[in-house]
Parts: sequence; C-alpha cells; structure tokens
Amino acid sequence: MAERPRILRLKDVAEHAGVSIATASRSLSGASGVSETLAERVREVARQLGYTANPHARSLAAGTSRSVGLVVHEIGDPYFTEIASGALRVGAREGLMVQICHTGRDPRQQLAQVRTLVASRVGAIVIAGSGFVDARLQVAVKAELQAYRAAGGRVAVIGRHHLGVDAVLPENAAGGRAIAEHVLAQGHRRLAVVTGSRALTTIADRIGGVAAAFGAAGLDFATVPQVEAEFTRAGGKVAAQTILAQHPDVTAVLALNDDMAIGILSVFRSHGIAVPGRISVAGFDDVAVAQDLAPSLTTVRLPMSEMGALALELALKEPSARPRRRVIGHGLVVRDSTAPPPAAVASERP
Repeated sequence: MAERPRILRLKDVAEHAGVSIATASRSLSGASGVSETLAERVREVARQLGYTANPHARSLAAGTSRSVGLVVHEIGDPYFTEIASGALRVGAREGLMVQICHTGRDPRQQLAQVRTLVASRVGAIVIAGSGFVDARLQVAVKAELQAYRAAGGRVAVIGRHHLGVDAVLPENAAGGRAIAEHVLAQGHRRLAVVTGSRALTTIADRIGGVAAAFGAAGLDFATVPQVEAEFTRAGGKVAAQTILAQHPDVTAVLALNDDMAIGILSVFRSHGIAVPGRISVAGFDDVAVAQDLAPSLTTVRLPMSEMGALALELALKEPSARPRRRVIGHGLVVRDSTAPPPAAVASERP
C-alpha cells in the first residue's frame, strides 16, 4: 500500500524560505508589511514545494475567519453553560463569534455537528464534555477532525477523548476519590452512587476515584449500589426514586454531577426526607447554583469557566508536533448537604 504523502503546511514554506510563519502568510496573501522582493521569494519557494494555501489556515492566520465552534453535550446543564461562558469570554476578547452545538451525548449527533461546523468553515472547534470509553464510537469523528486539521483547522477538547488532539483534562478520578473520602470519613457505610452512562469516560474516571477511596478504607466497593440514569436533573430524579424503592437503608448518596444531585434533592424534599438529617447528598462540579440550594450542596469544584477559556485558547494556538495536555485541578467544597449518619444508624456500624 502506497504511503500517504505528507501534507505541506505554511510552516514548511516559512522554514524553507527562512522567514517567520507570519511573514510567509503575509507574502502569500499579498498583505502589506513585506517587501515585494521578499514576498516573491516566498511565493517561489511555495511553488517549488507545491504548497497551496488552504482556506482554514489562511483565513485564521489572516484574521478573516471570525467564527469558532463549541460542541457540548447538554446546553441546559449548568456545567456546560459555565464552560461556554469561558469560551465566549475568549471569543469576545479575540473578536470571534462562537457557534454552540448540542449533541445530547449521542456520538452520531456529535459527528453530525462536527461536520456542520466544518462545512461552515469555522477556524477552530472545541469539543466540551466526556469522550466515550469505547474508542470505536469516536472513530468517525476522529477521521473528520484529522481531515479538518490537515486542511488547517484547529481542535481542542475538554475531557478524556480518543481523538489525538489538544486537551484540557479535569481531575475526575482524583475528585471522585476526594468526595468519597469525605463521606466515608463522616461515618457513612450505607452509600449509593448515582451515575450517568458508563459508556462515558467522565463516569468511568469518577467511579474509579470513588472505588479507590473505598479500597483505601478497606471496604468492598462491589457491594455499593450503583444507579445509572441520564446524566441530567431528570435522571437524578429517576435515580432517587429507585434508591427509595430498592435501597431504603442508604444514609448517603454520591451523585457524579451536580445536575443529578439537584434532581435527587428535589425528590427527597417532596418525600419529606431530611437532608442531611436522614440522608446526605453530594455532587460533583460545583455549578454556580450549588451554594444557593437548600441545603447548599457539598461537591467537588472544577473551574469550568476557566476550562472553557483554556480549551479555546489551546485551539487558537499554532499546532504543535504532539497533542498538548493541560490538567485542571479540583477542590472539595463541604457545605450543608452532608453530615454524619443518624445516631441510630451510626451505632449499628461495624
């Protein structure tokens, strides 16, 4: 099988001509600021190399591509709203319009949205939200993005993906361990974990962190009920009803995002179940509303707006030889929704 020819980049022209990328771009586009002698030399090098300027790279370098794309899973989820706010802030600073697309955590819809953005000739694409544990679910998107990048487009993601591009990586596993350690330290042993789809890398990583905390405490995580539902507020409500019906003895619920935790709190409130007097509830993400709930929500804080800003900044940088990784830290935020288990239950603890 013949080896695929390497795609020439503006960087190659600049190196062969002995000029900066900016000078090469201005020379090829006819922009001012470069002498005609130098510009002609750069153009001659480009002709000899067989370089043809592509629309994505050329328009982005020249500042004429004034739009970028942001792909999120759930635009109604406060997690993605805050990520979008960071991306929009960078977009405004750079004079860019940010087009936001919604996938509903469906890999087929993700592919369709990426194709729409590419067809719209955006200069960069940011994919926010979890990747999929099964890399095969992202093969088509990866191929689409590879072709887009080869044509000069730029890409960054938030979360763990199988796409081989720049990434902003929140500490999901470490955060899962931190929230589980907090609840276990308060004396809870009858816990339930509420999760979104385990096909998502975010869920896998957060569950892995919770399991690590149980292992470190000498407890068997395999005996802990794990209730899977949609990774949304409505999913949290469904999970809460399941817990009340099937696991009525639990004293604490760990929800793997705040949206689900909010749904759980609403169901417990409607049933007259005191939180944290009867059951403690904890979340993950620390969305803006978490501190204003009654009771305020114990959770893991991720700097979501900063993540959105950093991802777009990465996407706007010149491509690097290897994918860049930016790890984003977490923080445990203890509020009113968690407390030690009821005295009668605590006295039964082995």
